[in-house]
Amino acid sequence: VQLDESGGGLVQAGGSLRLSCATSTRSFVMYYMAWFRQAPGKDREFVAQITSTGTTFYADSVKGRFTISRESDKNTAYLQMDDLKADDAAVYYCAATPRILSPGARDYDYWGQGTQVTVSS
Repeated sequence: VQLDESGGGLVQAGGSLRLSCATSTRSFVMYYMAWFRQAPGKDREFVAQITSTGTTFYADSVKGRFTISRESDKNTAYLQMDDLKADDAAVYYCAATPRILSPGARDYDYWGQGTQVTVSS
């Protein structure tokens, strides 16, 4: 399964970005989808995840500001990021697994190449 992220860029603090994750699978509905991020010098951290039925989970640091969603007819997942803060700056990765709903990066089988999000103050 190939994952292709897009939508990153430079945004001012308080602004918004929408990340997209297009997948190559025709069994998209069977996959748990998630977003992780990694800032320089830090470990990769969980941001949000969504089940095939649309149930969502968020890291406390983004709850109320970020929204994860998916469109099965487009085999694509999204991450809407609002009220961005300097601490949100990182490379954002899309991840997928058919096996388990988990916030742990090691539980995901497929990863995108990452998209850079830069937040200016």
